[in-house]
Amino acid sequence: MIDTLKAEFQDKTNVSRETLARLEAYDALLRKWNQAINLVSPKTLDEVWSRHFLDSAQLFSVAGAANGHWVDLGSGGGFPGLVLAVIALEKAPELRFTLVESDQRKSAFLLAVVRELGLSTKVLARRIDETEPLGADFLSARALAPLDALLGFAEQHLAPGGVCIFPKGGRWREELAEATKNWSFSYSTHPSLTDPEAAILTIQEVSRV
Repeated sequence: MIDTLKAEFQDKTNVSRETLARLEAYDALLRKWNQAINLVSPKTLDEVWSRHFLDSAQLFSVAGAANGHWVDLGSGGGFPGLVLAVIALEKAPELRFTLVESDQRKSAFLLAVVRELGLSTKVLARRIDETEPLGADFLSARALAPLDALLGFAEQHLAPGGVCIFPKGGRWREELAEATKNWSFSYSTHPSLTDPEAAILTIQEVSRV
């Protein structure tokens, strides 16, 4: 099953064997660390390549990023930020990454993966709202908070002209409607490769109503 999911991942992302090898090393570290700290639900470990890796990787093509500063909020086990950083090493080496994760143990895991894979990614072990504005050209967050709250973080950390890239589940339309009560923004929706009910939202020009 894992080999099938891995082949599907490579087919849909068109990454090199070197990138695939880095993700295999990431997978091994995730399994090792997950025995001690709750990075992902144990029942999803056999679906890492689809449920976590591909679900994260799809944001790269949506962004169309070549350079700039990508900030990932509430990175947890590294999704989507660390997966994107691995892919960018091959496809967009000028793109800089900062991962923000307040849980000290999860931050330690992220740093371990960064060192093991030879990434230059920065990890900040801080609360998002207590972190100085990061000036993100690209801002992502996965399974972190409702859209209304995410736009508050965007107001703090998004650079002028920057774009938010938020994967959302089946209730994304409701979250959009709720967010418009407090925020003005422009947005586009993109289909998810991993869930027909989900969507990826790209959001710009965020301001309070």
